[in-house]
Amino acid sequence: MLSFFVYAAYGSMILTLLVYKYFHVPKGLPNVPTVPVYVTLAGLWSGLGQDEIYDRWLRKPLETHGAVKIWVQGGWRILITRPDLLTSIFRDEDLYAKSGHMKRAPWTVISALLGDNMLAAHGDKWRLFASIMKPGLQKTRHHSGLLLEKSREFIDLLIRTQADGPDGGILVDPLIQRFTLAAMGESLLDLDLGTLDRAGLRIDELAAMIIRTVFKPLYFHFPDLDRFPWLFRSRKRAFAIMKELDDLLCHLVRENPRKLELKKPLDSQDELVIHSLERALDEKLISDHQFRSNLKLMFVTGYENTQQLLNSLFWKLGTDQSVQDKVRTEVYDSNIIDPTEESFSALPYLTAVVAELLRCYPPISQLVNRRTQKPCRLGDIGDLPQGTIVGYNAYGVHTDEHVWGPTARDFIPERWGHSSDEILARMRKETAKGTFIPFSSHNRKCPGLGFAVLETKIVLFELVRRVKWHVAPDYKIKWTRGGFLMPLELRIFVSELPVRDAKAEEN
Repeated sequence: MLSFFVYAAYGSMILTLLVYKYFHVPKGLPNVPTVPVYVTLAGLWSGLGQDEIYDRWLRKPLETHGAVKIWVQGGWRILITRPDLLTSIFRDEDLYAKSGHMKRAPWTVISALLGDNMLAAHGDKWRLFASIMKPGLQKTRHHSGLLLEKSREFIDLLIRTQADGPDGGILVDPLIQRFTLAAMGESLLDLDLGTLDRAGLRIDELAAMIIRTVFKPLYFHFPDLDRFPWLFRSRKRAFAIMKELDDLLCHLVRENPRKLELKKPLDSQDELVIHSLERALDEKLISDHQFRSNLKLMFVTGYENTQQLLNSLFWKLGTDQSVQDKVRTEVYDSNIIDPTEESFSALPYLTAVVAELLRCYPPISQLVNRRTQKPCRLGDIGDLPQGTIVGYNAYGVHTDEHVWGPTARDFIPERWGHSSDEILARMRKETAKGTFIPFSSHNRKCPGLGFAVLETKIVLFELVRRVKWHVAPDYKIKWTRGGFLMPLELRIFVSELPVRDAKAEEN
């Protein structure tokens, strides 16, 4: 009996220490509101989407104070939505350095996935990775033809799937994923992944597992649990999935038949990002681990961000037919059949719709990945100790009435302007001000943003030209609980339209 009480006392002591470690707010953090821990864990105990969680618990303190203390990813962080504060952070990379999961928690599943990569790197390492990868990522002219081809195959797939007659409508996300994987493979990795030709390929299955595995709220916010895969079977399985993806991607790239059939080296203008990355590995500029990490980074970010945005596109334009019809009219009136990047200067409303989708439904709604390199003062918020992790909530910034006015939460493409030059200038201006940050801002903004925006524009162009769609009448919107922002299990009905041929109309 005595031993029982001794063990119970030890157990209570350990539990108390763990609770103190995890939930005690450290001294020295600014005097801003503290968000209760149960809010971060709402994805575990409630059926609320992240939009509902934000509106219920985060919107008021963030719009009032501009920043809060919040429990995220195993510690207390400073979450910010005030644009002037965000701009000061984005501009000072030396003070607010990128600090990825590999630095903060190298034992975790997400670190096994992304490793030592460009987006998480800092200083000389970031400059090395960027010099290797940015040129290929930003070759949007080269990408447009490939994206158009895959977009047309995607529309064909939608039409075939609808013809099979699902009574409740098409479950669209799996089809979107197959498209974004195919587009990413061709445009970034020089690979024909075959996902638009066949369902159930292993690369498609692994991609579907990533979000479900990495962003499970319990393990994402209590990363120490990943230290015990022998205790939690699901985490042992998660590590195995990451290893399988690592090996499969590396095999596909290194044994790519296209590469093996080349008679001579590619000209520099024909090189994709994967070619530069492979050359850097062969020349020993980067290690094998860094090659694999950046390969997985390209894979994940190359398909997931657009996948989330396209889900939101299908939702919004499938519930607001007036917007869909207005884009369609603009596309028809343009007489453009094979759009290139330059073509969209003649399609200002389509461009404004994409900008408004990114504002209302930023795919990466929250990102907390910068660490202070020394003690500093953050505007009028207060002092930050060295090592403080800070981040932002893009959804909060984009829907704040103090920032975007009383219509901040309304979908109004016209707010961006009426000519392409005006719209693009407004996007650049708002990004620089920290008020439009779907891809972050300043030097460390996402280098693949041009690719993602072009892909979305081309898909939208082909969609309105060839099909009309609406959301299933019985579908009830529910947004993801955390991580990426997108509607869950969206179902749509698609009807094919007669394809207009500009040349035929002229005759």
